[in-house]
Amino acid sequence: MHCPQTRMDDSLETVLSALEKNRSAFQIFDKNYQEDRRVFLNGAPKGLKREFDELLTQNAIEFMVDLVMHFGARIEELYSDRLRRRAEFKSQPKIPRFQAVQGNDDWKVSPVCDRLRNRHLDLGDVSPSDLNHFTSALQSDVQGIQVDFDDGHCPTWSNQISGLHNVLKAVANRLPNVPPITKSPVLVLRPRAWNMIERNMSINGKQVPGPIFDFSLLIFHTGAILQRANSGPAFYLSKLESWKEAKLWNDIFSYSELKLRIPNGSIKACVLIENILASFEMERILYELREHSLGLNCGIWDYAASIISIFGGDESFLLPDRNKYVDMNKRFLKKYMELVVRTCHRRGAHATGGMAAKLLPHPDDKEFGNILRGICEAKFMEIQTGVDGFMIYDVKLVRYMNEMWRDYGGPFANQILYLGRSEDITGEDLLSLPEGGVTRKGLDHNIRVSILFNYNWMRGRGHFPLGGSVEDSATAEISRSQIWQWIRHRARIEEGGSVTVEVVKKRAQKVLKDILKNCRDHLEIQKVLTAYDIFFDLVNRRDFPEFITSFIYDEYMFKKTHAHL
Repeated sequence: MHCPQTRMDDSLETVLSALEKNRSAFQIFDKNYQEDRRVFLNGAPKGLKREFDELLTQNAIEFMVDLVMHFGARIEELYSDRLRRRAEFKSQPKIPRFQAVQGNDDWKVSPVCDRLRNRHLDLGDVSPSDLNHFTSALQSDVQGIQVDFDDGHCPTWSNQISGLHNVLKAVANRLPNVPPITKSPVLVLRPRAWNMIERNMSINGKQVPGPIFDFSLLIFHTGAILQRANSGPAFYLSKLESWKEAKLWNDIFSYSELKLRIPNGSIKACVLIENILASFEMERILYELREHSLGLNCGIWDYAASIISIFGGDESFLLPDRNKYVDMNKRFLKKYMELVVRTCHRRGAHATGGMAAKLLPHPDDKEFGNILRGICEAKFMEIQTGVDGFMIYDVKLVRYMNEMWRDYGGPFANQILYLGRSEDITGEDLLSLPEGGVTRKGLDHNIRVSILFNYNWMRGRGHFPLGGSVEDSATAEISRSQIWQWIRHRARIEEGGSVTVEVVKKRAQKVLKDILKNCRDHLEIQKVLTAYDIFFDLVNRRDFPEFITSFIYDEYMFKKTHAHL
């Protein structure tokens, strides 16, 4: 049978319409491009051959190839658009304009399944490569789990294979001492963001974007099962920068549903608004994903770091010591969260607050009450702002957060009926940064977080505890971003002097000596010293390195030393 003629740059709707009208043509359409499908794939990481073979089956690889071939040109356009927009803002800094949907003003996002209506509490930064942590999360009394291949995860080859396979086992009810998928928290799967590339696989000579590698294997192996179980499939989408990127994801979802015979609109995705440019396009982002939307989420530290990334060369956008001057009561973050709530609720979507990264000490600790009180006060403010849920890291907080939602969250599964405050929110509101300087303590803290993140990444860990909180790539981003900006503008140190390269080096050497005290062998010492070198490379670059994770992955030996781990 003759296949309807379509060009690769035709709209997705045209292609899908042609295939829907004549499903028998699908195999012919497939075959026409078979000769162009050259796949290079590194072998199984050591000790993970069974997991590798179960994940990367011939059909799963073929599905991934289909996604890359159908959307490859648009993915390349995404990368080009990001470069172009950054160049434009660098040459001519300006406050972006809000992007509204033209025409029909009564549109709403499509409804979600019953289990996704209540999004009160998610556990965040749960890397499924850590099976103990993943299992503990699955046993918890929460509504969802942010199954994280992004901020809280380190994408070594072994971590990717073991993490993806652990998700498969959870969905197939093959993990011991874990409730069946219909009873355990909903898995909200977070693939890597677009800045990350999977170096261990290439298709037609191009290495595969990390989000496509992760998403294709997750949806191929678990999508239909989760849909039938009324438990998704649900995703978090990280670091989107525009409505066009949301439209690309929406089309990827629609294409995947058709290919895998999952009912249209089953896939739901929550977009993390953690880029300042995306905050001006929230409504368009929701609109483009309206069939697949799970609302928007506040990613506070990545969001603050993106302001430095885009506007940080201008001294008027100097962000002061974050530990002393930056919190959700400050205008630029308060208005940001209010805008997320207002935009989502007006369109019938869920608005998700930020993550509490604090770790509860033992109840006998004298600081237990103060720490718990601080966490509860911050989350109570988010509930009052109108969010429908938020994330925590520490499972010991679950009981207290559930009590807060029961006592103060109202009688419904969400707060979508609350349309938010009526005051206008302007671009100036979103970019009105707090005043203040730098403290030595704050500088030392940012240095320590940055070095230890680099070190932990080289050990294959995406997050780590420090000083009673969990640190991940988001806190590493804001830490190294602030130091880069403080050096650039010789920010004032409140105890005297200014931030210079010499000052940072002197204080970093003290931090380094303190870290080296805990090293157990020569290999650990070498990794710490390398992490120290990476830190200085990051904060001394003439042009701001956009993402700390891709910088380490691409600029250093990470990809080589971990290619077969």
